[in-house]
Amino acid sequence: MATRAQPAQFFRPASAGVATLATGGATSAEGPARSGPLQDETLGVVSVPSQWRGVQGIRGETKSCQTASIATAEVSIQTQKQVDAEVQTEPPVPIRVLSVFQQDSPQLAAFLQRVEGMVILELNKNWQSHAFDGFEVNWTEQQQTVSCLHTLCYPPAQAQGLHVTSISWNTTGSVVACAYGRSLRRLDDGDWSTLKSFVCTWNLDRRGLCPRQPSAVVEVPSAVMCLAFHPMQPSHIAGGLYSGEVLVWDMSRPDDSLLWRTGLTDDTHTDPVYQVAWLPDPQHSHRFQLLSVATDGKVLLWQGVGVGQLQLTEGFALVVQQLPRNTKLKKPTRGETEVGVTTVDFSSFDPSLFVLGTEGGFPLKCSLAAEEAALTRMPSSVPLRAPAQFTFSPHGGPIYSVSCSPFHRNLFLSAGTDGHVHLYSMLQAQPLTSLQLSHKYLFAVRWSPVRPLVFAAASGEGNVQLFDLQKSSQKPRVSIKQTQDESPVYCLEFNSQQTQLLAAGDAKGIVKIWQLSTEFTEQGPREAEDLDQLATEVAT
Repeated sequence: MATRAQPAQFFRPASAGVATLATGGATSAEGPARSGPLQDETLGVVSVPSQWRGVQGIRGETKSCQTASIATAEVSIQTQKQVDAEVQTEPPVPIRVLSVFQQDSPQLAAFLQRVEGMVILELNKNWQSHAFDGFEVNWTEQQQTVSCLHTLCYPPAQAQGLHVTSISWNTTGSVVACAYGRSLRRLDDGDWSTLKSFVCTWNLDRRGLCPRQPSAVVEVPSAVMCLAFHPMQPSHIAGGLYSGEVLVWDMSRPDDSLLWRTGLTDDTHTDPVYQVAWLPDPQHSHRFQLLSVATDGKVLLWQGVGVGQLQLTEGFALVVQQLPRNTKLKKPTRGETEVGVTTVDFSSFDPSLFVLGTEGGFPLKCSLAAEEAALTRMPSSVPLRAPAQFTFSPHGGPIYSVSCSPFHRNLFLSAGTDGHVHLYSMLQAQPLTSLQLSHKYLFAVRWSPVRPLVFAAASGEGNVQLFDLQKSSQKPRVSIKQTQDESPVYCLEFNSQQTQLLAAGDAKGIVKIWQLSTEFTEQGPREAEDLDQLATEVAT
């Protein structure tokens, strides 16, 4: 029996997500259908559902990226209450002058009407008066007499017979320093180049002050001739030596007090240094230069540089041939050219103007701005200039002290071996007045820092004399006995901070601190005007 071949089976895609199986002929569970001729037949569709979309849908998540809601509120910051306050005083109750006439007797009313014009006239005069100009009420206790507060000394120096050659107050006014050496006015035999001396300081404000035990002591290998505290550094002090050297110490460092020194070079003075002074450096604020003068005729300016060295920055030299010839001067001996300088002081009104005292007895007005070269062969690392501008009439001997007035630009004082104090004006050669204060030497003179007409002088008779030109132009107001045996007083200094204090040093090696009476510390009415009148009347 003939049979036909079974057609091949194949898949065809069904609708989306369904797989459809198609066949070429009818089939049954029993096997291929036996039928007639071949024909097409459509069979049922078998569907297989897809699981992919369902799985992907389960994985999906929804998230929010917004912040949480922000709560806001409105608050009032204005005050709810207002208060008005008056700051004016109560309105003055007007004085009813008529009430006097209404309540008092007719005689009183007539008297008041009669004197009213005279009273108003006197009140107007008082209103226009200058009698109380400059008067200040002072509630401090009045000091009626001059008294000694402290007697200071250093026994080891006294044991060597050393004198107090110089005194200086520091910038706070609480520390006083003294130099121990030998005054050149009383030369003794011996080798001065090896004379050991001292610089001592006492803090007067320190509790438990011991008059015979200084707060600080510096031992110096040569006699100390002069001292000057730094204007701004309370512990720095400069000194000039008999050897010609200039040194600066820091008294707050007792173990190593030496800061700077000039050393022994060609620039160093060849004679004893009589005075040192601190000057502002014009090129650097808050810096100071150190000036020194000596009897070798040189005026030198030093600046601290490096470690321990004072370097010469400027120099001046005084020679006889270059002195202004506006007054009669002694002819120098043959071969003598240098003019020995013994003292110096600077004007309070012109920082470049200074006055020199000389061994020849004549004061010199000089200037730091001088440009003329000095005619000298003295060795120097810087060019030396001639500072003298004007020569004043001389004393009868060497000048030991000059002092420029802190209240008048043209006035200065000088004192010397002739026992006279001269009051000079910068505008004329002759002194305005001459006062003989001692039959011996005068070693120091100083203007008061607070009284324009007051000055003090130290004499060779052991006295400190206080003058008040407003009271008397010839006699001292007070003469203080410094030494009982009339040993000379070599130096004195007013305290510019504690103006009631005056320090004086003598040949016994003692420094006495004097408390001045009120009349020397309180300025009187029109005192500055009287000083101007004194300078104007005599100078014209």
